[in-house]
Amino acid sequence: MKIEFLDGNVQEFQEACNMFVIAKSISNSLAKKAVAAKIDGELYDMSYILDHDAKVEFIMPESEEGVEVIRHSAAHLMAQAVIRLFPGTKVTIGPSIENGFYYDFDPKEQFTEEDLLKIEEEMKRLSKEDIKVERFMMSREEAIEYFEKLGEHYKVEIIKDIAKGEQLSFYRQGEFVDLCRGPHVPSTGHIKAIKLKSVAGAYWRGDSKNKMLQRIYGYAFATEKDLKDFLKLMEEAEKRDHRKLGKELELFFLSEYGPGFPFFLPKGMVLRNTLIDLWRAEHEKAGYVQIDTPIMLNRELWEISGHWFNYRENMYTSSIDDVDFAIKPMNCPGGVLAFKYQQHSYRDLPARVAELGKVHRHEFSGALHGLFRVRAFTQDDSHIFMTEEQIESEIIGVVNLIDKFYSKLFGFQYSIELSTRPEKSIGTDEIWEKAEAALAGALHHLGREFKINEGDGAFYGPKLDFKIKDAIGRTWQCGTIQLDFNLPERFDVTYVGEDGEKHRPVMIHRVIYGSIERFIGILIEHYAGAFPMWLAPVQIKVLTINDDCVSYAKEIVEKLKEQGIRAELDDRSESIGYKIREANGRYKIPMQVIIGKNEIEKQEVNIRRFGSQAQESMDLNAFLAMVKEEAKIRFQD
Repeated sequence: MKIEFLDGNVQEFQEACNMFVIAKSISNSLAKKAVAAKIDGELYDMSYILDHDAKVEFIMPESEEGVEVIRHSAAHLMAQAVIRLFPGTKVTIGPSIENGFYYDFDPKEQFTEEDLLKIEEEMKRLSKEDIKVERFMMSREEAIEYFEKLGEHYKVEIIKDIAKGEQLSFYRQGEFVDLCRGPHVPSTGHIKAIKLKSVAGAYWRGDSKNKMLQRIYGYAFATEKDLKDFLKLMEEAEKRDHRKLGKELELFFLSEYGPGFPFFLPKGMVLRNTLIDLWRAEHEKAGYVQIDTPIMLNRELWEISGHWFNYRENMYTSSIDDVDFAIKPMNCPGGVLAFKYQQHSYRDLPARVAELGKVHRHEFSGALHGLFRVRAFTQDDSHIFMTEEQIESEIIGVVNLIDKFYSKLFGFQYSIELSTRPEKSIGTDEIWEKAEAALAGALHHLGREFKINEGDGAFYGPKLDFKIKDAIGRTWQCGTIQLDFNLPERFDVTYVGEDGEKHRPVMIHRVIYGSIERFIGILIEHYAGAFPMWLAPVQIKVLTINDDCVSYAKEIVEKLKEQGIRAELDDRSESIGYKIREANGRYKIPMQVIIGKNEIEKQEVNIRRFGSQAQESMDLNAFLAMVKEEAKIRFQD
């Protein structure tokens, strides 16, 4: 058989052999280090026996796919450690997740923080033992019998859900056996850098009617250095936690009376409205019109859109006059109705329709997380209706608008990913090819690099995802440009073409902020609460040294407000040192103005900027002119 490697070299093997043998033919170190192999694009264990011509790539531990394999294997390692330390504990499932892994257990007694330390130490011992990890197969019936003997009723329940006659794959490491598709590392010695994070409650199969299990979370990386770097990043992220800063900065709060429904306070509303006002202004410049659609619509609409059948468990429903209604989880169907309300010709296209719509989605309480995961949020949706010929030019316009916000306003670096046609999809080959070519063509035209995610598009069209990188290197998926061939078809949306006939428009869904609430959470953590002057809820705080300074300080505040500056006065009888520490330390005000006897006599101000010990005296009129300029929203070239 002929094996083609990543570098293009081809090697012949006389008989079938496993991936270790093939790797060893290149080098012993490769065979020792590789954690998995990719055969014709599919991941396999290193023990997999290859018996046909193929393209082969070996997966190194430091690669994205390699770390994924390590994390999945770390979940199995943790389950083995738990069973060794706490006999009688029942195991359920344990996948890899971002930065790590988890496993759900049903223990005799609840795990404690001390138990986590013991489990972590046992995992490290198992790693040093370098136990071989072996894949083997059993029939569904054999597997049920095997796990029933062990008393592992959760595994039995999972296996019983699988069709009769199926052959199932299992992994054995020492005394521990788990049902799994894999792939996994060749031996436990490949799992070198782990740290258990926390233990939390989780319902079996995510259903609150089922038993509450204990979920242990852990981190896993290819090397100790990678793990240490990540833990350092987590320390910094904890300091920037938007939930903590949101409370300290008096921006928003969350209440037990409405889990997942954030309350915005006055300062938070200033931040929110600044983002919204800017969004509206920039969209008006870019040729968008704005609409507002109802928050609640009846069942018939959601049946037409498909949400009633495919998304109902995430929707809040009610009955009014014996008719089923649902609060909208998405703005799109309402946007389509608004466009369809009037007859359109080809001369009206492209039609760019924007909506800041509040949507509600039912999220499990365990998934809620500050502003990042809520049950009600405002989506900055826009829908563009156009001809097939207009796709590329409209994509270019949207990408430029997204870049204006991300790069030129906030200074974010970002990456773009193009997701192409999945196996199951609607629409002709021709329209898919045209749409994918238009997305790629727009990015090429703009000179943008992008990653292709083959088969990751929605069933109704390809898409572009925009992932921003924050100040501490984390990535956040915010912007999306999604082509849709589905909703125009479902709602029978048409326009009259040059030929006088009705034609189906192509539709784009696109967001820039995504969820405004989530974007605010990202900004809080990105800036660590120290917002730039144009965005800060309070831009300037005027601090008085004593009561004699209050009159002049009030005059300054009034003049600042007349210029549209968000200014506050602190004339409390606290020491000036305390006032500065509070304005600078807690509230992170971009600029503090200190007023004492000297400033009154000279009609000056004493300026101190956030994060700086330096002070600067300035004539009042010069100061007002400077501040007016500094507070302007600036897009960088």
